[in-house]
Amino acid sequence: MKWGVNMRKYINSEARQHDMKLIQLGAKVEQVNGKMCYVKFDIEGFELAYVYNINKKGKYFLERIKPYPLPMKEFTCESDVVDIIKIDLEQFKNAVHSRNINDFVTISSELNKTIKQFEDLFLYYNVPKIETQIIMGKIGEIQKEIKETKENSERIYFTKDPDNL
Repeated sequence: MKWGVNMRKYINSEARQHDMKLIQLGAKVEQVNGKMCYVKFDIEGFELAYVYNINKKGKYFLERIKPYPLPMKEFTCESDVVDIIKIDLEQFKNAVHSRNINDFVTISSELNKTIKQFEDLFLYYNVPKIETQIIMGKIGEIQKEIKETKENSERIYFTKDPDNL
C-alpha cells in the first residue's frame, strides 16, 4: 500500500511540474482527476481497442485506438459508452468476414496519415491559397466517391443509422 501512496505523490509532483511549464507558455491548466479505461477485443485475430476517460464531472470521452485511431465522442453516462462499443463491436464482427477488411483498415489508416501530413504542411509551411483550393477540391472528390459508393452498396447493418453519411 505504501508504494501506491508514494507513486501517487510522484505522479502528482510530475503533473504539477507539467502544469507549471504549460502555465509559463500562457495556458490555463485545470487538473482533472479521473480514470482511464482500456478496452480490448480479439475478433478472430483482429484487434479492436478503445480507451475512455471518466472525469470527476462524470463525463466519458471515448476513442477507438485500434485498428486505427478515431475519437468517438463524449458521453454523459457509462451505459452510453457501453452501448456504442457494443454497436461498434457488432459492426467489426461483421466486417472481419468481409473480403475488403484489410483494404478498409488500410484506407482508414491512410486517411488518418493524410490528416497528420496536412497538419504538418499547414503548421510548417506558408501554403499558397491555390494549393489549399486544390486540396479542398480533392477532398470533395473523395466525399463524392464515398456518397456514390454508399448509393451503390448493399446496407448490411441496421441496428443504428450511420452518424456521418
